[in-house]
Amino acid sequence: MTASGELDPAFRSASRIRVAAYLSGCDEAEFQAVQTYCELTPSNLSKLVSAMEEIGYVSARKGYVGKTPRTWLALTALGRSALAAHLNTLKKIAESARIAGHTEGRR
Repeated sequence: MTASGELDPAFRSASRIRVAAYLSGCDEAEFQAVQTYCELTPSNLSKLVSAMEEIGYVSARKGYVGKTPRTWLALTALGRSALAAHLNTLKKIAESARIAGHTEGRR
């Protein structure tokens, strides 16, 4: 989130919010599990993760299960904080609109 309390541009797409939300529920998750849950292609998830890694919101760890290469993804502390702030801002926007609609919508 920006210092002015605006929505975080890093979460400009539903896919980014979905991935961050999924990762917020665990310490880390295997790439394919995130891909399946978020209904993304491997290429789309890879690009999204690269962009989120660049700003420090997601980390990726590569390793092996037996001889099979695997990638695990995690939401960083910065990413967790940014997601919480973004969702809080959305909540405030919705509450403000609800109040305005209730107050201004009366006749």
